[in-house]
Amino acid sequence: MDPSLAELDRAVAKEAEQRPGVRCLMEQPGVGPVTALMFVLTIGPVERFRKSKQIVSYLGLNPRESSSGGRQRLGSISKQGNSMVRFLLVEAAQSASRYDEELRRNYQRLKFRRGSAVAKVALARKLAVRLYWKLRKQPSPVPPARTQGNPENSLVDVSPS
Repeated sequence: MDPSLAELDRAVAKEAEQRPGVRCLMEQPGVGPVTALMFVLTIGPVERFRKSKQIVSYLGLNPRESSSGGRQRLGSISKQGNSMVRFLLVEAAQSASRYDEELRRNYQRLKFRRGSAVAKVALARKLAVRLYWKLRKQPSPVPPARTQGNPENSLVDVSPS
């Protein structure tokens, strides 16, 4: 079984190296090729999410809300998104907390107040937001010159001068 796992690891690493967004996410401590590739492939084009709250909701890491009579009650996470991505983010967040002092402090504070399970999921949410902003801030490729009607009639002069 080890040779087949090694072959799969090589295939994932090869695919991760071909995608600039995945390479960017792998710079975050605790995030490896599997987690980064799964995150990028799951969310698709990052431009479709205007806010980090939308990505958190898409992944199912936002709290459920039960409101009535002007009183807001927040419960456990909604689990609306892909469960594998949530699992990988929780695992990556635990690894990242070993290397990142800010995440470690957040984890310790939440673990003391709410317990380790809630703290792990909260770190996964923070990590998802970080990964989202890393993708958003990554430089996008230059769009092609606009044309009106006919591709030969470019509105922008693209000829070398």
